[in-house]
Amino acid sequence: MKKLPLIVLITSCILSAQATARDDIAAYSIDSVLSSEVAKQKLGTEMQFYFGDQKYSEPKMSFGEFKTNKKTNAFNKTDEEACQWVFLSAMIALKKRAVKEGGNAVVDIKSNYKNKLTSSNDTFQCGAGTFVAGVALTGKVVKL
Repeated sequence: MKKLPLIVLITSCILSAQATARDDIAAYSIDSVLSSEVAKQKLGTEMQFYFGDQKYSEPKMSFGEFKTNKKTNAFNKTDEEACQWVFLSAMIALKKRAVKEGGNAVVDIKSNYKNKLTSSNDTFQCGAGTFVAGVALTGKVVKL
């Protein structure tokens, strides 16, 4: 009986070390997420999003730059599935912030995973571990 707590403790230490060991950072397609039916339902059409250096009209008002950092359960999902899900969550957070500020667009959206800015018109950065995936974005809320 005294060996059981020791075995549980050792197993927990081994599993927790493995859980924190993996942090793979990869780029995934923005369009593959935003063109999904779930994204269309969650993001709607009233808010516009511009990534990287995509062109947009001159803003009438600017409300500032905002960040979002979202995590999701990656257990029993591929890295791509988990990253697509958490990217959509980050986009929803940017949309909610833009609505709160009175904007109708988020421009200059960049990945900001582990505070490393990455600008792309086509891809976002996502970190995936054994149990968690994360996406961090930054963007400027404006009224076009």
